[in-house]
Amino acid sequence: MGEASGSYTTVAGPVETELEIERSRFICVLDRVDSEDAARAAIARVRAAHTRARHHCTAFLIGPRGELARSSDDGEPSGTAGLPMLEALRGEGLSDVVAVVTRYFGGVLLGTGGLVRAYTAAVQESAAAATRVVRSLRTTVAITADYDRGPALEAELRRLGHVPVHVEYGADMRLDVAVAPAGVDAFTARVAELTAGAARVVPQGSAYVDDA
Repeated sequence: MGEASGSYTTVAGPVETELEIERSRFICVLDRVDSEDAARAAIARVRAAHTRARHHCTAFLIGPRGELARSSDDGEPSGTAGLPMLEALRGEGLSDVVAVVTRYFGGVLLGTGGLVRAYTAAVQESAAAATRVVRSLRTTVAITADYDRGPALEAELRRLGHVPVHVEYGADMRLDVAVAPAGVDAFTARVAELTAGAARVVPQGSAYVDDA
């Protein structure tokens, strides 16, 4: 999931796809979530929308490396639904994501192998339809400059591709810029060069943000 480069991939928003296998309907909802509570809320919404379905099998991965992983077979034979769904999410390189596969039974038993293939395929189908979003680790750097230098500094930073994530006008001008952690020192030196050392540069902390 891009651990070495400080990035990972999620989905932009909810996707719903459907497969029919041996007269059973497998409806997969794939959605972006950032916590276990959010994942369980998404699962509850799908259950409420399909109250007559026999199974709502689930899997979710949360965190830059998918540190939090949960799955449920929801009445299907053990190991035939939730775990294959979880492995399908991992195989797609996704995290911060929940998958819910709702099954309407069509009267034909698929066997354990058939169920594994069906639930895996349902997740893969939604993953293929989803818009993917890369999230990268960035350090927010706060730059404080006077109004003689601030506007010109902002224009130059934008020209260099460092678009401020926040601009604040007070006694001085403050620009918050998201920078790759390994590039903070070079960025600080560049700002010092552009302002003849007059700007104050203070790293504020790091977080994962969606790439533009």
